[in-house]
Amino acid sequence: MAGGKVSARQKMINLMYLVFIAMIAMTMTKEVLSAFDSMNSKFVSTNELTDESNNRLLTGLDQKAQEKPEFRIPAQKAQQIRAISNDFDAYLEGIKQDILKGGQYERTEDGGLPAEKMDKGDYLDEKWFTGDRLTKEGEAVMARIRKYKEDIRNVLGDDQTYATAIENFEKRFDLSDIKPIEGAKLGYLDYNFKGFPAVASYAKITAMQNDVKTTEANLYNLFLGNSLEEAITLKNYQAIVLPEKNAFFAGEEFRGTVVLGKYANVTPIKLNVNGDEVSLKEEEALDSAGNARVRFRTGNVGEHEVKGTFTFVEKGEELPINFSANYVVVPRPNSATISADKMNVVYRGVNNPMTISFAGVSDNKVNATAPGLQKLSNGKYNMKPQTGREVTINVSATLDDGSRASDSKTFRIKEIPAPTGYFRGASGAMKMSKSGVAKGTVEAKLDDFDFDLPLRVTQFDFKVPGQPTITVNGTRLDSRAQAALNRAKRGQTVQILNIKAKSSGPLIKKVAPVIIEITN
Repeated sequence: MAGGKVSARQKMINLMYLVFIAMIAMTMTKEVLSAFDSMNSKFVSTNELTDESNNRLLTGLDQKAQEKPEFRIPAQKAQQIRAISNDFDAYLEGIKQDILKGGQYERTEDGGLPAEKMDKGDYLDEKWFTGDRLTKEGEAVMARIRKYKEDIRNVLGDDQTYATAIENFEKRFDLSDIKPIEGAKLGYLDYNFKGFPAVASYAKITAMQNDVKTTEANLYNLFLGNSLEEAITLKNYQAIVLPEKNAFFAGEEFRGTVVLGKYANVTPIKLNVNGDEVSLKEEEALDSAGNARVRFRTGNVGEHEVKGTFTFVEKGEELPINFSANYVVVPRPNSATISADKMNVVYRGVNNPMTISFAGVSDNKVNATAPGLQKLSNGKYNMKPQTGREVTINVSATLDDGSRASDSKTFRIKEIPAPTGYFRGASGAMKMSKSGVAKGTVEAKLDDFDFDLPLRVTQFDFKVPGQPTITVNGTRLDSRAQAALNRAKRGQTVQILNIKAKSSGPLIKKVAPVIIEITN
């Protein structure tokens, strides 16, 4: 959501989910691991501040209970909430310590996480999951979360005064199965923890602790009747950073705005994105926090804008709120880059197909140059080198901020390999009758050559033992060669050699000869 409709805490959680998805298709970098550590640190700091605020609220509630009888029951409920929350928070802290201990991660000298080493998730994967099911330990974790939810609901009871609070609490700790964009539904633990690096799981548990403390704060305020104060005080707002786009190149200038925002627990009635109406009645159209999920197919590589209208009801009338944001589309990492360093070659005189692109840059902003290089279509080129022993392809790209990036690669130029002579579809040495030799056709082929380069035989020499060599024009024995063939004896070998062939392009080397043993 744009503007001031998303809290800083929710913003951090959304960002963490975005990084999670990106990690599935790319190698984990030190910067990403450090980012999880940074997010965890911010959650820890927020939790400490929330704890202090909760202590003040609880103290204020106890004082009111001593002064006014109507606050005695809310004060008792608040103490029960505090005990339940502290117990569950300690349990979550135990999971975090288990992640460190199980993965044999030692904190840094300043007490921080060894984030760059916590790039594997094997420990929790083996402890909580077995195949597509949960282990006993995984089931125990889910049971403990459910117990916390049940204990909180039991304290609040069926009093309709707390109906909205219970609804918000259920959204915050929604444990139902989750349907990704692709694939089957996944369980709560499977979706949030399976396959993720240890530092990400650690940060997620810290975020859950933040949800526990936020629940405390909401309920204490509800017991105190601080709804109006909560709505107007700036202390409940947080600064939110809104970048101009959701991806930046290394070294590129970061641009964005900082605004004050606060999460508003109001259900929208309409959502329009890029001119299309989005149904909010379908399953999972809204997340557990009441945010509308936006899904659409991205366009070509490059920078794009998403904009639309969010519509709410206020005082019985529709209130449309416009939003806009930028995002950057980068190429999907669907293949590995694998190259044989000694095989960077192109063949002289033929079209060598090539694919040339620049990661994160659309094709119309990429320029590739080299002698003999010709562009065919988006990213597709033909390289037809002529002279020299090497050719260098230079590639430049114009980035979204107007700056330029460049790269190059050098290829060795190799000659077309020598063709092989063929006679009646066979090569090398063979046995054949005189009549078979008389009817045969001489051919030349480039064996194991990956390019389509047809060859045409124009001339060859025919040699019979004890007789002069006869030069034949064309591909079949002429009358002179056939007369010499008729004089050959059984067991003798005749040779088809000095085969000359031509192509539509480069010159062709000497063709390997054919040896034939006469069988009659």
